[in-house]
Amino acid sequence: MFRRYTEEELSKMKTKEIKEISDKISEEEYFDFLRSFRTDSRKSVQNICKKIENKIEKLILEDQRLERINTYEESAYNEGYMYIGGVDEAGRGPLAGPVVAAVVIFDRNTKIRWINDSKKLSEAKRNELYNAIIENAKDYGIGIADNKEIDNMNILNATYLAMKRALANLKNKPDCLLNDAVTIPGLSIKQIPIVKGDAKSISIAAASILAKVTRDTMMYEYDEKYPGYGFASNKGYGTSEHYKGIESQGITDIHRHSFLKNIKY
Repeated sequence: MFRRYTEEELSKMKTKEIKEISDKISEEEYFDFLRSFRTDSRKSVQNICKKIENKIEKLILEDQRLERINTYEESAYNEGYMYIGGVDEAGRGPLAGPVVAAVVIFDRNTKIRWINDSKKLSEAKRNELYNAIIENAKDYGIGIADNKEIDNMNILNATYLAMKRALANLKNKPDCLLNDAVTIPGLSIKQIPIVKGDAKSISIAAASILAKVTRDTMMYEYDEKYPGYGFASNKGYGTSEHYKGIESQGITDIHRHSFLKNIKY
């Protein structure tokens, strides 16, 4: 808990001490910190205060963004829907590995800072948000279609299959789905496809993170099982390292034959 300092205490404090305090305080204490130190005439202390002010500005902008990415959910609630799921997938483009889909349902007005399209986030931030999503979700499901199913029914239909499996793993059936640019065939549920939905809907963004982290974890495991293809770094996409692995070692049990028709192996 940040405490107010007396004028005498403030006059004796060194910049290093003030910096250490600024590094430890929570965002709820930012304004108390500024009230204590903003009048300090030392340029070094003013620079510390400026950094705190910048953090406050970023948080304000992030909270405004969170309001915007709840718009589709709020519209669905206003239409009478109560169990609204965001759906997205990861892994449609790689040469190897499964396609993974996820669906996430939040309580109304749920806000998780920095949640966004998984492609816009660092791996560390995705992993951090993965845990926050699991903790805050009212319900979630993950579904997988493997490379053999992709070869048998094509990537689009395999993606739909993974999405249906994700829905089947929910505790309760949603009454409205917000999908990232697709309409899943064969469902009686209301569906709203949203182009670039993973950047416009908090539920879809959450689903994109769960799908991406789940699939990346699988590819790390495959990298240990099938060394030499660079799966840990390329996640099955067609990088030069991956193509060299195919050329020197052939294909593995997780490769998609239908994606390798023009490649000799």
